[in-house]
Amino acid sequence: MIQHTTTEQVRNLSADAPRRETRLPLLITGVAGVPGYNALPYFSSKYPGQVVGVRQVNNWRMLGENIVACDVEDVDGLKRLFDQYQFKAVLNCGGSCALKSCEMDPSMAWRINFESVRNLLHVLEGTDTRLVQLSIDLVYSDKNGGGYFEHEPTDPVTIYGKTMAASENLIQLERPETAVLRISLPMGISFNGHAGAIDWIQSRFAKNKPATLYYDEVRTPTYTDCLNRVIDDMLGRDAAGIFHAGGPRRLSLYQIAQIINRVGDYDPNNLMGCMRVEAGPMPPRAGDVTMDSTKLADELGYDPFDPWPLHDCWMPTHDEWHYERPADELRGAQQIQELLYRNPRLQF
Repeated sequence: MIQHTTTEQVRNLSADAPRRETRLPLLITGVAGVPGYNALPYFSSKYPGQVVGVRQVNNWRMLGENIVACDVEDVDGLKRLFDQYQFKAVLNCGGSCALKSCEMDPSMAWRINFESVRNLLHVLEGTDTRLVQLSIDLVYSDKNGGGYFEHEPTDPVTIYGKTMAASENLIQLERPETAVLRISLPMGISFNGHAGAIDWIQSRFAKNKPATLYYDEVRTPTYTDCLNRVIDDMLGRDAAGIFHAGGPRRLSLYQIAQIINRVGDYDPNNLMGCMRVEAGPMPPRAGDVTMDSTKLADELGYDPFDPWPLHDCWMPTHDEWHYERPADELRGAQQIQELLYRNPRLQF
């Protein structure tokens, strides 16, 4: 009789597979962005003295004992950095995700998002350095029902998405042993206070200004707390290729703003909603780009992401949900810190 292996059995087998320790020292690029900014303290705490973060030279406000200034587009500077530290692993979080800036200055977008990857691959050529590359769900445009799988062809609508898709292709061609993690919206703090999804939306509400978000742009956000653990696990594996790294909750940008508005106890009248077509052509907006992350879960042997937000009670049930303010519900800026920026389940 033929015995079929269940998904749970596959995950258990994968979990029992040997995993090396994360190779050190570790280089983290793009530490001014939300994924890199949250990864740096996580890895620095876990591997003290073995982690270096790279920020752009012109970002002089970002300082730290293990942060160095080096433009990843500067191949000679990268070579000197590698000669000095002899990195055994690289987490590449670099790039510009500013949609409008990329549309207005495509040459900048290609330089920062694509040429920097080419330079990094050039420096890594001939080494056994482990590379984990972060990409994005915006390599897709829109799919009725969402749930993109890794094998589906990319069709980005933005310059940002096009540069990221091209970088993925370059990596698969020149360094196929790399693990590429397509992330969605990483929910965590940002260095400048407005780069992250939470930061920008909350900053509007905190200033009593309106924020307009889309009903029909749908993503699969994750806590950066979860993402850090997944990256750490992947750095210690030989897993190669593209993996979707989106969370289990499908949320429109409007719903995300509803959550921030209500949890923060902000004026509900300041949240506006619209369809993408009503927002104008600049920058172009993707639609439902939610991802199915089963492949990643099967590789790791466990479900990698908790829902964002963790608790079901903060999931909007209708378009006016953020107007509801039960008397016994804890709300405010501290609640945003404890419930939305950080995964409550992973805090001790």
